[in-house]
Amino acid sequence: MTSRCGFVAIVGAPNAGKSTLLNRLTGAKLSIVSPKAQTTRMRVLGILMRGEVQILLVDTPGIFKPRRRLDRAMVAAAWSGAKDADLVVFLVDAKAGFTPQVADIAEKLRAHTGPIWLVLNKIDLISHEQLLPLTAKLTEHAAFVETFMVSANTGDGLNDLQDKLAAAMPAGPHLYPDDDLTDLPDRLLAAELVREQIFLQTQQEVPYACTVETENWQERKDGSVRVEATVYVGRANHKAILIGEHGSRIKEIGAKARADLSRLLERPVHLFLNVKERAGWDEEGARLRAIGLADPPA
Repeated sequence: MTSRCGFVAIVGAPNAGKSTLLNRLTGAKLSIVSPKAQTTRMRVLGILMRGEVQILLVDTPGIFKPRRRLDRAMVAAAWSGAKDADLVVFLVDAKAGFTPQVADIAEKLRAHTGPIWLVLNKIDLISHEQLLPLTAKLTEHAAFVETFMVSANTGDGLNDLQDKLAAAMPAGPHLYPDDDLTDLPDRLLAAELVREQIFLQTQQEVPYACTVETENWQERKDGSVRVEATVYVGRANHKAILIGEHGSRIKEIGAKARADLSRLLERPVHLFLNVKERAGWDEEGARLRAIGLADPPA
């Protein structure tokens, strides 16, 4: 059988379910998920094997109108992922419908020269009668080779999507070992799992005003790993919220992130967190590079 391998970029508006879809397709928690928009900040690669076909799924940050340097870097990462892919999946939250953000992305995809597939997500949350008008509206703005209706949350429709993706991949050698799940370095993975817990456990403004960096990764003789990470926040009150009374909040964040990382690495993890105030971190090129983002175009 001819070896096949290709890149599939998943693009869409914030909160369309891109990370949930990546995790569901690969069967592993590779991209962090929260109910809040703009959770994903960097490109995350998930490796899906479908028979002898290697499908390289690229979860990209949600595309929105950027304001900060961090925002511009996130949007640039999303469009870069689409440009470099063999196939683009435009994921749309069917419940939210044809929003201005969705319309803007669809318009920009007109200029894309490669194949684009439309995937309507969250179909479990709306009636099927609403899907056809939404599909018609979207196809007025961009040409889609295929259209799928799925629920990344329940798994409905994903088997067919995986089969079609496998059939669409170009002939070529596998680019990663077949048993790998991602190319994300463990240090970045640890930082992302901490940031996920910050999203899940803190107030609305805090997650967007912080970043997490793994400062030290030490392999131990007993097979476990010691991880030291720093959470940078822009304001003193955010630091106080993250630490919590007598350190209760940061302990809970660390405990849950440690458990997730241990499951993913399949070994014990000793995680130590520190919180530092650093105003303007989201405008620093060094901080963006530390979380896997390239400097945005001027």
